[in-house]
Amino acid sequence: MPSLEQRLRHVLPDPGLLAASAGLVTVGLIMVYSASAPLAVEQTDSSFRVVLRQGVYLGLALGVGAFCAAIPPWLWQRLAPWTLLAGLVALVAVLIPGIGVGVEGARRWLDLGLFRVQASEPFKVAFVLYLAGFLVRKGEARLGTFRGGVLPILVIAALAAGLLLAEPDFGGAAMVVGTGLVMGFLGGIRLRHLIGSALAVLPVAVWAVFGSEYRYQRVVAFLDPWSYPQSSGFQLRQSLIAFGRGEYTGVGLGDGVQKLFYLPEPHTDFIFAVIGEELGLAGTLAVILLYLLLVQRGFAIAASAPSAYGRLVAQGLTFFIGFQAAAHMAVNLGMLPTKGLTLPLVSYGGSSLVTTMTALGILASIDRAGRERTQPARRAPVVEATPAAAGVRP
Repeated sequence: MPSLEQRLRHVLPDPGLLAASAGLVTVGLIMVYSASAPLAVEQTDSSFRVVLRQGVYLGLALGVGAFCAAIPPWLWQRLAPWTLLAGLVALVAVLIPGIGVGVEGARRWLDLGLFRVQASEPFKVAFVLYLAGFLVRKGEARLGTFRGGVLPILVIAALAAGLLLAEPDFGGAAMVVGTGLVMGFLGGIRLRHLIGSALAVLPVAVWAVFGSEYRYQRVVAFLDPWSYPQSSGFQLRQSLIAFGRGEYTGVGLGDGVQKLFYLPEPHTDFIFAVIGEELGLAGTLAVILLYLLLVQRGFAIAASAPSAYGRLVAQGLTFFIGFQAAAHMAVNLGMLPTKGLTLPLVSYGGSSLVTTMTALGILASIDRAGRERTQPARRAPVVEATPAAAGVRP
């Protein structure tokens, strides 16, 4: 009979993945409260309004993650085409007046009554699930050709990216295309086909940036934010001031100044800057180490996956979580043009939190399947033959 420790190992996910996720969620709740308290007091006279809502989102996200962890990888593979179809339908729905909800000129949300869902968030997971199945079905021989390998991926990625740009959501479009190319490389598509595809996509990306006035202004401000202190360079300038004030150990939890209506969206798009100001270099490095641990355990789960499909899904999900975290930090530090990207598991937002927990739940499912494969088969108990059982008279 298996011991309690063996039962817990079977139920609980990878300890490193669990520790990194729990650490990031804890940091997120603390920093969401600290960053949102001034805004919450101004709107409702209660500093807990935003963080309590984040707590509700976290409860929902944990339930969704646990449900996803209970679904075996082979069932995810069967459901993948339907999840992709549902994701594409959602991307179309947000563009339809009366269905999609517009905020500040962008139509990215679906109103489900009790809460809103940003359609691009669950699509990321659906895209990874489908793409892994596509790569496995095609096999190495067909993936070696342009028509059988990279072309179908480009078609799906271009369709999704076009819908995202129409919202507009340039960051989401870039993540979909980038995830497609990376998973194609991991799945066995020839490198020259991927490089050629990336070069073909580059002019479209340049057009998307410079063909839009506000994106162009963001690039100009990124190059020299101090020349546009009250316009396009305002967000980045305030973010850099926050990091400068934090120095090595920070000004103290809750004592940040930039969140006091200087830094826009301090509890979502610029929460890493609030961490930098209040917890300093020590706090930001701790957050980075937690993400590095999460990514390392995600790729370790991929390495021990029991199937090629599970391996590709684990790699794709780990990549998009790590890539989004790195992009958020780079934007806050002025290493990339300003873009509205949440910090996974840390920033305020139900769609992002539920989507990331869904990805972690699927990783836990793949991890459990891998551990079950490596467990030794149970032997039937050996029963010693008695003289009577052997048919011998005493």
